[in-house]
This record gives sequence, C-alpha cells and structure tokens, in this order.
Amino acid sequence: MSRTADTSVELCGLKLANPVIAASGTFGYGVEFAGMVDLRRLGGLVVKGLSREPIAGNPAPRLVETASGMLNSVGLQNVGVEAFVREKLPALARLRTAVFANVFGYEVEDYVEVVRVLEDAEGLAGYELNVSCPNTKHGGMQFGSEPALLAEVVGAVKQVVRRRPLVVKLSPNVADIATMARAAEQAGAGAVSLVNTFVALAIDAKKRRPRLGAGFGGLSGPAIKPIALRMVYQAARAVKIPVIGLGGIASGEDVAEYLLAGATAVEVGTATFWDPEAPARIAREFGEFLQREGITAARELIGGLNLE
Repeated sequence: MSRTADTSVELCGLKLANPVIAASGTFGYGVEFAGMVDLRRLGGLVVKGLSREPIAGNPAPRLVETASGMLNSVGLQNVGVEAFVREKLPALARLRTAVFANVFGYEVEDYVEVVRVLEDAEGLAGYELNVSCPNTKHGGMQFGSEPALLAEVVGAVKQVVRRRPLVVKLSPNVADIATMARAAEQAGAGAVSLVNTFVALAIDAKKRRPRLGAGFGGLSGPAIKPIALRMVYQAARAVKIPVIGLGGIASGEDVAEYLLAGATAVEVGTATFWDPEAPARIAREFGEFLQREGITAARELIGGLNLE
C-alpha cells in the first residue's frame, strides 16, 4: 500500500497541515462554522476584516450571483477590533488551526492601531492586511493601487508587529501585479496573498438600476480563476517571499494548479457560500489528488510551472 501523501506546507515559519485556508469575509469569524466543519481539517482560516471601530456595512442587497461567480458589496461590516478581541478571539484561541486576522483601515493610522491592539492578544498566527480600501487622506485612492502608498502602510504596520508574520492581500485592480508584490516585499511583508475581488457591476435592465445596493461590487468565484492564476504566477516570480493564491478555488485540483503557479498556500472564499464545508472538502480532495498522482508531498508542486 502506498504511503499517504504529506499535504503540509510551511508559510512564514508556520507549519500548516495542508495549504487550504478559509478566506476572509467568507467564513465569518471562524467560530460560526465550528459546529458545521471540523476546523482542524483546514490549514488555517482568516477572520473577516477588522477595523478600528465597528462598521455597519453597505445597504442591501449585498450579494448577486453572476455567470460562474458572485458579486459582493458587504461593505466590510464588522464588530471592531476591541469587540473581536473580547468576544471572538477567546474561542478562536482554542482551535487547533492557524488563525489570521484580516486588518483594514482608511488611513495608515487605522491599520497601525488595529494591529497594535491585536499584538497584545493571544490566539492568532498572523495578520493579513487588506490594502484594497480607499485612503481618505489621498482622495480615496486605494492603498493597493500605488506602490508608494502600499509601501507606506506596510512599513508603518511592520513597525508595530513583533510577534507574528505579516501577509499583504493585494488588489488585482492594478496595471502590474509584480510591481505591487515587490513593493510589499521591500516594505517588510512576510508574504503576499492575491487576488482580492475585481471591481465589477451588475445591472437590472428592467429596473434600470444596479443589482447591488451600493452600485459597484467585487467579482469572485470560478469566473476569475484563470486571471488570478496568471497574477499569482507573475507575483511568485517577482518576489522571494511566499505567495498565497486565491480566486475561484472549488476543488482539490484547483489547489494543485495554484501551487504549480507558485503559491505556497491558497484561500477558499466564494465556494463557502454554497457549501459551508468547501474548505475542508477541498483540503481532503487535494490530499486525494496527491495520492492519485503519486506525489509524495505538497511542496513538490510549488512553482512547478515554467512558461519560459
């Protein structure tokens, strides 16, 4: 009988049981899924984005199904970092899986303050900075759309991070993803994750109005996977730090594709909306894929695609 394949990967000094992480904004704060999913079967999970103060989010409707995907405009609704540490983190700290806190803000100081609060708390494996937010001090330009702004926020957060790795979640709404990945790396990021959602629009032709309450939304799901794979490949070849890939992952073979493109780990998001157990199922399917293909360890796949 053949030996079971080793699905583990190492990310920023953390050993994950497998490369599948539940993505931010799609898995609540993690604790909500504890009764439905064996969270120990995941490589990790990222909690929904945390801000300095609570945010109520955007007007309904917030989700719209599209061809092979989904538009969302939740508006980063969350309880705020203080309430998260007080009400959610104690239960998360008892989980036997890596928990990452997604952090966002509208000014550099917001990011710094959220991470400062989290640094004093127990139960987290690392941070993921969402840089797809509009910087109110720079006329609404996204931190993730300009290398200098990206370097500013990553550098400032890096000054207060002492205990945990810092992952930067890159926006795909840029001309050159490799440049943004290098800017994050040079500013001190321990890893980058990509891609976040694509800015998109759905219209109700009969009502002559957007289908989302806030107008524009973020496109995710299988429809974006080929573009996301291309960006992950480009980013992985541009930096020496680990890359986490996301976009349209719905099967174990999808995970293998991202690793071949250069990712060390992946995040599963939209698939969770139609199947809450998707991250655990995909992790299992990935192990089965390795077994079928005679691959002894997940790390053998990382960066295995070469287009040159």
